[in-house]
Amino acid sequence: MQTTFSIRTGGQGLYEFTRAVRGWVSEEDAGDGLLTLFVRHTSCSLLIQENADPDVQTDLKAFFARLVPPTDHPSMSYLVHTYEGPDDMPAHIKAAMMPVSLSIPVSGGRMALGTWQGLYLFEHRDHPHQRQVAAHFLADR
Repeated sequence: MQTTFSIRTGGQGLYEFTRAVRGWVSEEDAGDGLLTLFVRHTSCSLLIQENADPDVQTDLKAFFARLVPPTDHPSMSYLVHTYEGPDDMPAHIKAAMMPVSLSIPVSGGRMALGTWQGLYLFEHRDHPHQRQVAAHFLADR
């Protein structure tokens, strides 16, 4: 089974899409197996992260903004890939540091996520984007 999830972003931040994936896995009567998610872009990432307290997402965004500031920040003057804007190369760096694919066990047609875990696309660019996440479910035989 395969599908693609389209996630509209409004700039840097974490965008939860757990419900959409859960619905697809449920609709397909997945049974047991392994779900793989892969983001088809080089300036965003995928994360499994806490979905109970929105402060977690706020703090993650602030941490990575501080860790990898825009190219117009003096500490980033060594970067040469700047023609796509001050957020572009930092977005590529963040995507290189974080996962672009996730593997999630599925048991009895349900993702084996923990109580407070959710699936997130972490957008690293300032402007809105339409992101594509490819999903593949491989059933146990």
